Amino acid sequence: MSILNKSIVYFVSKLPKGIVYIFASKYIAGVKLEDAIKVVKDLNSKGILATMDVLGEAISSKDEAIEAHRKGKEVLAAIKEHNLQSNLSIKPTQMGLMIDPEFAYGLISGLVEEAAQMNNFVRLDMEDSSTTDSIINLLRRLKEKYTNTGIVIQAYLKRSIDDVLSLTKIGTNFRLCKGIYIEPESIAIKGKQPIRDNFIKILDTMISNGSYVGIATHDEYLIDESLKYIKNNNIDKSKFEFQMLLGVRPDLRDKLNKMGYKVRIYVPFGKDWYLYSIRRLKENPEVARSIVKDVFGLK
Repeated sequence: MSILNKSIVYFVSKLPKGIVYIFASKYIAGVKLEDAIKVVKDLNSKGILATMDVLGEAISSKDEAIEAHRKGKEVLAAIKEHNLQSNLSIKPTQMGLMIDPEFAYGLISGLVEEAAQMNNFVRLDMEDSSTTDSIINLLRRLKEKYTNTGIVIQAYLKRSIDDVLSLTKIGTNFRLCKGIYIEPESIAIKGKQPIRDNFIKILDTMISNGSYVGIATHDEYLIDESLKYIKNNNIDKSKFEFQMLLGVRPDLRDKLNKMGYKVRIYVPFGKDWYLYSIRRLKENPEVARSIVKDVFGLK
């Protein structure tokens, strides 16, 4: 990110939260579960699937983890009650993974068990590199008992191809994304095109080894290359889906949907919306620029 963009994002992060919320609301469904239900119903009406996520990070106590678990159960119950075409995404650290792995396993396995009874699915989100081994180990343990869970792989990590080769052996369901956390060059691939190249290499590895893949990107180049790979290798549509974030490139979302591909939108909500929204602005400084222009009445 350029110095100018960093400065713009920094300025936006210092604005009153009420102002940031007005512009960041395109990325979140709202504060309440009812808000997310409404958004998912609208997506479903267009033939688009969803994955719902209760926002929250940096918890520091088991009580907070128990509350996150309770909210996850509420989401699963709402999906069933409203017959939503959605699954659940969770951050393992929100369930206490870095506080007490055994405690977190108990909470997370409870959610996966409940989802299994509802014929639903729970995705383990990937976080920064300090958690990668813990989250992969958690998935391995869950997979010994459950089939309705999967993980996220970040294409910019150098280790990812080896992780995928190992995880395909246990029938892992993947979400493949570029990755958003700032990591050192010793462990992360730097540069737009090298990351793109690794993304396609990993996609090939996943599909070639029989895994289901959520191709999670808004990068038109990667979408085009993924479509070429799918066509050239006669990959059945039942083997993959495209995934995107709420509020990002709805034009691409609708295009893929109209082409007959399965599309799933990540629908985050909750009172802890602020940090998530600031991350989205850091990823897309043009949005931050628009906020600054609107605040000062510029054109």
